[in-house]
Amino acid sequence: MAKKTKNRKTTLIWLTIMMVFIFELLFYTWCRVQCVQMKYEITKTEEKINIESAMQNKFKIELARLKSPEELIKSIARNKLGLIMPKSEQIIIIP
Repeated sequence: MAKKTKNRKTTLIWLTIMMVFIFELLFYTWCRVQCVQMKYEITKTEEKINIESAMQNKFKIELARLKSPEELIKSIARNKLGLIMPKSEQIIIIP
């Protein structure tokens, strides 16, 4: 009878140790998966920040270009309308 009780206690102790070990392995695996997911999210966020920063720089350049309407008008006249600046002999001054 004492031997059966001792075997049960030993078996119960081993089962408990195995359960704790399996739980630790599962917890470690879960932590690693969470870490990898967080790294992916950080990478995506950094890419998004880089894209939006580039867009912001483009908008700053566009804003600076739009603030000087004279150059914008000349550019549109030259490129889209095919106009050119008149030569000095083509200018007629009306009194």
